[in-house]
Amino acid sequence: MEFAGALRQAIQASGLTLERIRHRLALRGLTVSVASLSYWQRGRSRPRSRAVVTTLEEILHVPAGALTALLDDPAPATTPGRGALPPLPPGRPASAPGLWADPERYARVVGQLDRSGDHRLERLSVHDVYRLGPDRRPRSLAVREVLRATGDDIDRVVRVHPVCGAEPGLTGLRYCRSGRVRTEAAGGDGGDGLAGFELIFDRVLAAGDTAVIEYELTRPGEGYERRFPRPVRDYLAVVQFHAETLPARCYGYAREGAGAPPRRLAELWIGSSGSAHLALGDVRRGIVGVEWEWD
Repeated sequence: MEFAGALRQAIQASGLTLERIRHRLALRGLTVSVASLSYWQRGRSRPRSRAVVTTLEEILHVPAGALTALLDDPAPATTPGRGALPPLPPGRPASAPGLWADPERYARVVGQLDRSGDHRLERLSVHDVYRLGPDRRPRSLAVREVLRATGDDIDRVVRVHPVCGAEPGLTGLRYCRSGRVRTEAAGGDGGDGLAGFELIFDRVLAAGDTAVIEYELTRPGEGYERRFPRPVRDYLAVVQFHAETLPARCYGYAREGAGAPPRRLAELWIGSSGSAHLALGDVRRGIVGVEWEWD
């Protein structure tokens, strides 16, 4: 369903007038006119702020991600810095697809978790280490993130990853602890399952405070991709291959969303450590990943 139709249905089901919705947005510090709300549900324009749409999901009591997944946002783009790869080539389409192949399954997972503070957290850095075993299958995904609060009273963040099997194998937590964990089994296509979990900070954040979270998934999904629903300033992905099974070639790529064709950024060097890395700055919304060829 398109964004306008989904928003219109949610408003009708809520029983709220556009003026009441405008008022509730204002109580949360978001200024939106009644005219804008009317234009959005009629498809005459689209909201530019994902924070507003995330808050609308809360006000209208629809599953988290049900509206934001339908937004057309910019594709991932990068600003090169030291060690960074060049930006995406021009020519991306005006419309960007969603980040998840099955947005309904994603919405079911995050709808059971507390994402009330997610839109008030700025992602300063994301560092991933994706490890493969001698059988060429994924062994683990280690994640370190640095976050900064743009509002008060934020005590947790929600993360969602593709996983192999029914349980995510969440371990190695540092500077945070696990809250609720929710999973969705793989679909009939035999692909990966989904795992969503709350990571609770070791203190409640006020505006301007920063937090570091570290965690590890022992059964991550097949293939490495990182989805960016919001911008991140500094992104590093390391793919660590087993010494007995090194690939022939390795590439970094980006794509607009699930199902969109990948655009190769550059070939990645596989060093003597048996690893390849992708370092980017100022990544906007979209999907960035690393792919490899064995032969």
